[in-house]
Amino acid sequence: MTHVRRTLPRFLRLLALATLVGTGLAHANDYSEITQLLKAGKPADALAKADQRLAETPRDPQLRFLRGVAQADAGKQSDAIVTFTKLTEEYPELPEPYNNLAVLYAGQNQLDKSRAALEMAIRTNPSYATAHENLGDIYAKLASQAYSKALQLDANTANSVKPKLAMIRSLFSADAGRGARTSAATPAAPAAPPAPAAKPAATVAAAPAIAPAPVQATSPAPAPQASAAPAAPAPVAAASPAPTAAPASAPAPAAAKAAESDTAARDVKAAVEAWAAAWAAKDMKAYLGAYGKDFTPPNRQSRAAWEKEREARIVGKSRISVKLSDLHVSVQGDKATVRFQQAYSADALNVSSRKTLDLVQHQGRWIIVRESTGG
Repeated sequence: MTHVRRTLPRFLRLLALATLVGTGLAHANDYSEITQLLKAGKPADALAKADQRLAETPRDPQLRFLRGVAQADAGKQSDAIVTFTKLTEEYPELPEPYNNLAVLYAGQNQLDKSRAALEMAIRTNPSYATAHENLGDIYAKLASQAYSKALQLDANTANSVKPKLAMIRSLFSADAGRGARTSAATPAAPAAPPAPAAKPAATVAAAPAIAPAPVQATSPAPAPQASAAPAAPAPVAAASPAPTAAPASAPAPAAAKAAESDTAARDVKAAVEAWAAAWAAKDMKAYLGAYGKDFTPPNRQSRAAWEKEREARIVGKSRISVKLSDLHVSVQGDKATVRFQQAYSADALNVSSRKTLDLVQHQGRWIIVRESTGG
């Protein structure tokens, strides 16, 4: 596809740079050096450097990702496809390798494969805007091919088909004029690498509760003075009853609601921290128990298959560490969304990514019903 094929080198480099942002310090210099070589237009040197580092840490996903970028920039499209395909097989929760595969397939005019890869990227992370845009481009190109074929088969369709074809072509002309839009989203770190680091208690303070406005006490009205007996028989006007002292007002409904929301936010945060701690401690019962029965595993896995895979990835690690930061909690009734940065390390693997958890309240507990990375 013209739009995707034209933007391939720059697009892949941006994704590599975004990956670098989320890496741990252990290999940051290696990643930086390879990325600088790519930026300098030296893909062959970048590839040699990536291969050298991979000889020491062959399973490092960041190095493998950068290796795929270097292969693509060096014109080794088939090798890059193999690299990204293996990443999707070993880390199916990462949307970026799927997206890069789609770009490579589009460059070879394999639009059906490109479409399938983009649909997988979106299924993995529904909020991945770049994949949605690229999928729209693929659909438009497929439509253009179908309309062109219709014109070839039946010239009588010209009145209805030509305007549609012209509209689609104008879309790509506009894209060429303003330059391709690329994604700066940080590629999701392996959501569950062999043993994802538990998310240790996040140190983000919950929003302070809004205290109800102080209510001024109303002074009790003075008791009426007993009046002396009237001197004249003239009727005396009845004294109006003394005003009753106003009771102290209850906290304003809005303030009470805010306080309740703040309490819920703290409970949600505590649930996420407990989930992270169980993950780090490799406590599978507590970890899996943090997910509700309505949780949908990625890639259409069954719940049983997903739990088995998660246990294999977590229990097999000798060390797991996960740190959460930039944690944002949003609560709406019995539903909550938590967005945060997750720094994960397990054995030799160090990755960082944005993560989103959707939770619901069930029998007094907040449980996870949806999990996504990136975006």
